[in-house]
Amino acid sequence: MEIYWLSILGLLALCLLSVALAVYSGSSKGFAGKLSGPVIPADDANPLYRIDRVHMNSVEALAPFVVPAVLAMTVGVGPVALAVLVWAHLAIRLMHMVIYLRGGDAAKGGSVRTILYVSGAAVTLVLILVTGWAALR
Repeated sequence: MEIYWLSILGLLALCLLSVALAVYSGSSKGFAGKLSGPVIPADDANPLYRIDRVHMNSVEALAPFVVPAVLAMTVGVGPVALAVLVWAHLAIRLMHMVIYLRGGDAAKGGSVRTILYVSGAAVTLVLILVTGWAALR
């Protein structure tokens, strides 16, 4: 597994990002005097909503990416190829987070944020296909 150290660090960074966003979301709600759970109004102009959604987006994207990444290590996907996919996904998630938290036009649906979210899903799909291909060889 030591040949996958770069991928493992990237996966841990993705997990850490999700945990950090959970803490940020929860503390933001607490400081605003809101209860945990969904943020109302569910509007991109509401900073609490954006913080909550970026956290939920990170959680939604985590398992479908981490599971095939770990499987990729077990079936022998090349360590460089896997590291490229892991770090590309992490970079996309970080850009998505920054843009969404910043707000404005770029944070609205159908914009840069959506392109980044779909790009992350595309990297996940490539990872799944590469892992499946390696498992079948």
